[in-house]
Amino acid sequence: MLVIGIAGGTGSGKTTVVQKISEKFSKDEVAILSHDSYYFDNSHLSLEERRKKNFDHPASIEFDLMIEHVKKLQKGEAIEEPVYSFISCTRSNETKTVFPKQVLIIEGILCLTNKSLRDLMDIKVYVDCDSDIRLSRVIQRDIQERGRDVEQVLNRYKKTVRPSHLQFIEPTKEFADIIVPQGGKNKIAIQILTNHILQTLSN
Repeated sequence: MLVIGIAGGTGSGKTTVVQKISEKFSKDEVAILSHDSYYFDNSHLSLEERRKKNFDHPASIEFDLMIEHVKKLQKGEAIEEPVYSFISCTRSNETKTVFPKQVLIIEGILCLTNKSLRDLMDIKVYVDCDSDIRLSRVIQRDIQERGRDVEQVLNRYKKTVRPSHLQFIEPTKEFADIIVPQGGKNKIAIQILTNHILQTLSN
């Protein structure tokens, strides 16, 4: 199994990069694991308290469970990936079965911050993007998908998203084997990365 980690700031275009790579393979060849699924369950808190949590801090992710699941997939075992809701900020009682494939893509803003998880990756990718573009994407996404208004998004960006990006996420560039500027719009970088994966699998 070839394990690829794809990190980058919120709204940088990571999901688009993952989709572009996945399109080059069949569903039987690629499994995707999102660290968004591994946010700790906050159902013991009120909704107001949950929404105040810093989701851009490494402590918000249950890395131990994620690492356990990656190791199981590497052994050829299926896992039950948690299902997380950003509207309620809690985990669902349901899970998603993920089966081992030739390629495993681990995607998330913080996936390169944890050394034990990094050590399981064969290729580490950082998707880079200008902060103003990322902010515009975050505003659009959080309003459409996460039930927030513009003021809430901007307050959260100022208090937690930007400081955490500078402290935890951007420094993980140094761990990346490949940096993809301009996110999903960088067709050449995505093609180079895809060709590298194909070459690695054929060896």
